[in-house]
Amino acid sequence: APQDPQDVANPARPSDAVGTVRNIDPDAAATVVRDGAQGVRWASPKERAAALSRAADLYEAEAGTLFALAAREAGKTPLDAVGEVREAVDFLRYYAAEAERLGAEPRGVVVAISPWNFPLAIFTGQIAAALAAGNAVVAKPAEQTPLIAAFATGLLHQAGVPVAALQLCPGGGTVGAALVAEPSLAGVAFTGSTATAQRIDRQLAQTAPQARLVAETGGLNAMVVDSTALPEQAVRDIVVSAFQSAGQRCSALRILYIQEDVKDRILDMLTGAMDTLVIGDPWRRETDVGPVIDADAKAKIEAHVRAAAEDGRLLKRVGCDDGLFVPPTLIAVRGIEDLHEEIFGPVLHVATYKAEDIEAVVDAINATGYGLTFGLHTRIDDRVDQVVRRIRVGNIYVNRNQIGAIVGSQPFGGEGRSGTGPKAGGPHTVSAWAHCDRHTMATDTGRAATPEGVQEAIDRLSIDDHPLATEDLPGPTGESNRLSIHPRGIALCLGPTVDRANAQAAKARQSGNGAVIIAPGATPNGDGMVAAVDGVLDPAALSRLQGFAAVYIEAAPGPVRKALAARNGPIVPVLSAGEAAVIERHLCIDTAAAGGNARLLATTED
Repeated sequence: APQDPQDVANPARPSDAVGTVRNIDPDAAATVVRDGAQGVRWASPKERAAALSRAADLYEAEAGTLFALAAREAGKTPLDAVGEVREAVDFLRYYAAEAERLGAEPRGVVVAISPWNFPLAIFTGQIAAALAAGNAVVAKPAEQTPLIAAFATGLLHQAGVPVAALQLCPGGGTVGAALVAEPSLAGVAFTGSTATAQRIDRQLAQTAPQARLVAETGGLNAMVVDSTALPEQAVRDIVVSAFQSAGQRCSALRILYIQEDVKDRILDMLTGAMDTLVIGDPWRRETDVGPVIDADAKAKIEAHVRAAAEDGRLLKRVGCDDGLFVPPTLIAVRGIEDLHEEIFGPVLHVATYKAEDIEAVVDAINATGYGLTFGLHTRIDDRVDQVVRRIRVGNIYVNRNQIGAIVGSQPFGGEGRSGTGPKAGGPHTVSAWAHCDRHTMATDTGRAATPEGVQEAIDRLSIDDHPLATEDLPGPTGESNRLSIHPRGIALCLGPTVDRANAQAAKARQSGNGAVIIAPGATPNGDGMVAAVDGVLDPAALSRLQGFAAVYIEAAPGPVRKALAARNGPIVPVLSAGEAAVIERHLCIDTAAAGGNARLLATTED
């Protein structure tokens, strides 16, 4: 049920109509999920892999068209357009290999909601991961960028993905809301804002509590530059991290901490580098910074900059502000606590710190609850170890920029308020969309477990956040890439019987988590990382309890999911006894970037 055609405008030249789109009527969107996408088990794992590999070949053959669409529809510069197509192709080839490796059985129908800032790469990655596990996919591209999504969908169909297994539903937020409200959903893949991810989670809790949500959201991404960093390298990476793609990357640098001893030198070089940036039409090869996506995005950024100027905190602006162009901007702040939300554009906030306060800086970054990307420039190995052990983010970059993660080499995704995991382009993505047995049973009867007793049990446990396993991933010479698996924290094991709660606690402990067993007849087992509360917990109490990171239950998940979705902060997963409560972190170090003999420098212990 398509609506009337609408023009799709070029953000660099709004008078340039790139094409037209007919959005689906929101009232008909749920029908696509319920009746239209019937491609579950649409092929064997080998056939899925072959189709995705053929799609990768077609993407490469049509690279010129994809480059042009990325530039004209999404405002991508030539550098970004090439990277966009390359990443999309990498997703297809990587997930094709994963399809054969895993031989997964599908969950069902997955709704994929992708953003405008990576309208081909993320769109393709979400679809390919779900298809690799055999699921049917209903894809809703961003309202601003439907044309490149439609072209890519056509290539996937041409490669052998049945139309019934991949359906495109263009439209705005009302279409997305209708899609995720369908009770038969098996899952939702979403990339966008934290607030929207929470709204989706609450909708699924009401209508499809069995559905899995894999969300990658935003962050208040920081970089720390100490006094030993090579200024030329640091400034190069700051400029790329903050201003490439007009700052419209969820991984982009939002706040820079400079050790006060080198503040003046770094800022002099940084403002000089900003003066060299070319802001303009991304169709031109010399352009460094293109437009922001639309007028609403520009208005929000400009309001933030005006407030900083009125407070005397505006340090630097370069370039024009005509049309949808926003000049790259520097703003002074005291620290990350001054940032109350992500400003999604070419705006970099700058703070200073004393050398002895570096751990306090890391703690302040962690305290925001966001955990997507983090950068560090230093030539002291001990400082790298000190900061990496303390920081709680999904992707850590040392002595390089903090954008442009590579599929299979730097799996991407955050933790806390920045995402649910698993990481995109990593070894656990396809398995997240595979079938998961979730048997439900009746709850044992017994006395009520008080929320106060459960909170006391949670508070008695503390977790050592050490890596459970690490894996070196491929990458270029001179770069180290390591993926590590960490415990989520404390898991509540709700049974519903004591035997099942004990089994859930055992699974949680295998992954290094603490566990609180809550079931009739629960007793401590002598493990200092397991507590027990005898009784049945009212699921509504989960909306108020603090300090836990996952819930295990093998009863109907609806009441538990509703209570968890009512919380603010990170989305808490509901797991079955077969699922591990873990998070992934990736560390990328440019081992060739430090320069000089760093062993001659003082260590943090001197």
